[in-house]
Amino acid sequence: MGKDNHPSAMEIDDPKSANSDQIVPKFSINVLQLLKSAQMQHGLRHGDYTRYRRYCTARLRRLYKSLKFTHGRGKYSKRNITESTVTDVRFLHVLLYSAERAWSHAMEKRQLPDGPNARQRIYLIGRLRKAVKWATLFSKLCAIKADSRTSLEAEAYSSYMKGNLLFEQDQNWDVALMSFKSARAVYEELGKYGDLDNQVLCRERVEELEPSIRYCLHKVGQSNLQTSELLNIGDMEGPALDLFKAKLEAVMAEARSQQAASMTELNWLGHRFPVSNAKTRVAILKAQELEKDLHGSSADSTPSDKKLVIFDKIFSAYHEARGNAENVKDDLHGLDKAVSAMLGERTIERNLLLVKVAKSKLARRRDDKNDKVTKPEELVRLYDLLLQNTADLSDLVSSGRDKKPEEVSFADECACKTLAFRAERCFYVAKSYSVAGKRAEAYALYHHVRNLAEDALRKFKSLNGDYKNMIKDLEELCKQCRSNSCIEHALGIMEENKDQENISERISNISLTGAERLEKFLLDKLDVYESAVGDSNVKCAPRIASFPPPFQAISRTPIVLDLAYNNIEFPSLESRMKKQKGGFMSRIWG
Repeated sequence: MGKDNHPSAMEIDDPKSANSDQIVPKFSINVLQLLKSAQMQHGLRHGDYTRYRRYCTARLRRLYKSLKFTHGRGKYSKRNITESTVTDVRFLHVLLYSAERAWSHAMEKRQLPDGPNARQRIYLIGRLRKAVKWATLFSKLCAIKADSRTSLEAEAYSSYMKGNLLFEQDQNWDVALMSFKSARAVYEELGKYGDLDNQVLCRERVEELEPSIRYCLHKVGQSNLQTSELLNIGDMEGPALDLFKAKLEAVMAEARSQQAASMTELNWLGHRFPVSNAKTRVAILKAQELEKDLHGSSADSTPSDKKLVIFDKIFSAYHEARGNAENVKDDLHGLDKAVSAMLGERTIERNLLLVKVAKSKLARRRDDKNDKVTKPEELVRLYDLLLQNTADLSDLVSSGRDKKPEEVSFADECACKTLAFRAERCFYVAKSYSVAGKRAEAYALYHHVRNLAEDALRKFKSLNGDYKNMIKDLEELCKQCRSNSCIEHALGIMEENKDQENISERISNISLTGAERLEKFLLDKLDVYESAVGDSNVKCAPRIASFPPPFQAISRTPIVLDLAYNNIEFPSLESRMKKQKGGFMSRIWG
């Protein structure tokens, strides 16, 4: 990038004075805007703290080099930044990026796959202490060398770092609460002034600090916040919330561990499987808690994207439970079978959600985000997946020898769902044939779908259980099949009549000489309002222009034939030609 002689997002209020008795100019740094831009451009948009830490390191290296503030060659010699040292605004940037590097390093350790162990957590807290040290020094020097706004932002940044350290240490919750509240108060005041972008950034930071404040109030005992409400707070996004999310996940994991101590067996379809592995119990409890979010009272208002994220977490929990259960020898097959069956049920629910989303897109034909056309073939593929999932689940349930009544009824339910999925798949196959203009095939398939749907309806009504939604969908499918078959029948008759008219027209275009009279191209009949593309259901090449274009005769310059050239006698030019002189040998040999 070169040397940063005039860094961005910083400015000096007054030019430097040549006289020493004048007022020393105050530096100005838009701290929040500078950090937000750097974080979003260098990894934190996707939660990549390693990339952001490397950027901070490279940025510090460039600042040290441009300021000629290096720490020796070979042997490290410490150089402190004091009030007398800060003669350039870039010295304040050194302190700010040093705090950011330490903070991002701590967050990188926090995001390890299995979480930080005891030794890594000590190192994590050490990096947060280092971030607090740099942030405090940055705030102290900004109060002396910078203007009032920069000083306020630096104070809010320092308070935020102190709150993060105490938040991670699980101690002094009242002090952490005061730190977060102090930062929030500063950003609320700064959000009332400045340009629109700065006001938006300040309001976003206030919203990011709110969950941490509510959690501290919960720990202090000044709030009646429930665990479910804490989980809803954790759904917010932002780099400032990553530490809060990690802490919340650790608290939930601890609560699950305590709850798992009382869980000794897993009930599934009348069977009771002992669960002796503690990690397996915790994973199963995590999956069951996430399932409550999908089937709770607020499930209807939950958007589809959020539901898909919850399904991914459920799959991860069940896979973790299976992986831990494989190490248990007592009653291994039964427990693994039960967990696999629950995983299969959630997979079917996830694919049904994808079907629902695809149907809504097919109804409006266009996606709002990227205008992607949703085709019936996509629903055919999804129903193929559902049929495969149902077959796998049915095979898994029916693999045992001694079947209980619950397993028999579950197998019957899988058979009915398979029939319903076959009807739905066949319906969208018929739709794809209809789009292609194949009326006879679509008409026959709609009749077949109606027979399958009626058969599935009879079987669902004979089962004991709550299948109102499935029965309602199948009844709607029967109505759609009836209407679509009538439409295909009518369109087929219309196209047949139109084909006869086209044949009559083509016969009338045949001349007695045997040469076929072709229709004119679009460029030849621009004065006539007539389509040159033809029927959309019939595949034929549009007659827009003749290509390649035919040859046309054009005029050119005449060819002049010189007939007198062969009868002219030209004079001899030998006298003017240069004679060649021969040597001694040429005279001898002539």
